[in-house]
Amino acid sequence: MSKVTLAVIAAGGAAAGAAATAAYYSSKKPTLEPTTMTTTTTVSPSGTAPPFPLPLPASLPTQKAIQPPVHPAGLFQYGFPGPVSDLRNASTLVSSYDRRTRNPFWVAEHITPESLSANNADRKHSFFAEDSSVPEKFRAKLKDYFRSGYDRGHQVPAADAKWSQEAMDETFALTNMCPQVGDGFNRDYWAHFEDFCRRLAHRYPSVRIVTGPLYLPRRHEDGKWRISYEVIGHPPNVAVPTHFYKVLFAEDGRVGGNVAIGGFVLPNAPIHNDKPLEDFEVPLEFIERASGLEFAEKLPPIRRKKLCEEIKCSIIVKEYKDRQRSIQTQFPPKQGQQAPIPVEKR
Repeated sequence: MSKVTLAVIAAGGAAAGAAATAAYYSSKKPTLEPTTMTTTTTVSPSGTAPPFPLPLPASLPTQKAIQPPVHPAGLFQYGFPGPVSDLRNASTLVSSYDRRTRNPFWVAEHITPESLSANNADRKHSFFAEDSSVPEKFRAKLKDYFRSGYDRGHQVPAADAKWSQEAMDETFALTNMCPQVGDGFNRDYWAHFEDFCRRLAHRYPSVRIVTGPLYLPRRHEDGKWRISYEVIGHPPNVAVPTHFYKVLFAEDGRVGGNVAIGGFVLPNAPIHNDKPLEDFEVPLEFIERASGLEFAEKLPPIRRKKLCEEIKCSIIVKEYKDRQRSIQTQFPPKQGQQAPIPVEKR
């Protein structure tokens, strides 16, 4: 893809950022340099190969293995520097945590018609909490989000874990959170996208979802591409992702059956509800290149299907803010109390 084409795409605004970067990455095909191999065969005067290797001339000395005068791995006697990905294996999700950005690398969940039909939990009993399994100096903390202007955005939504109160509580750990724009995204388009994922269980008996943050480059006025993102916290140490991805695996329920895969990348910015969801569909390879992760290397191509070719990928708009106003009308504050302000979608 030419630089001129990239410039035209990049001018489309934040919502087109994922598409521009996808095109950029897709154009970067690996090139293998040709390898020249030389084979030398020794043939006897009679034209037949000798029955054993010819001895080296006595004048060539035999080289001895050199004993290194240094031992770099000796550093490990003091500890392994890392990186360490804190793996959390809970009943409702599995996640890998990035200590540098204080965000997860990825969070995986599994939903079924049975799990979504259960209603054994109430989110009013769940509370955001720091994850004590992560060393204190690497944790995202509740105070980091205080007055930051960003929501504590669920990667696995609480609504996907209604089958038990403990399962729902697990989704409120900060290792399942990233800073997300509230109005126009976390409480709007992203919430509709999560609803789309749940509706897949009406068609497929088993749906697996991987969600996580991305930090994508943006082309600047000087024509160069740079990665730039905000950092929040006290001290500032929680990265604000530029984008978020979801990789969807819709399984047909048969052993060795087909799996419909869909990859989506959305900017961490307000998105108008009229925007088609298919505009954010990207090749799985793009998400893997941008995240450094692999999602389906063990899934044979013959079993892979394209999700948006099997079903219509679209959102159904449900106004979260209207629901909030309805709740406040049903449960008005007592005299002298301030009306509750919706901080984020839970």
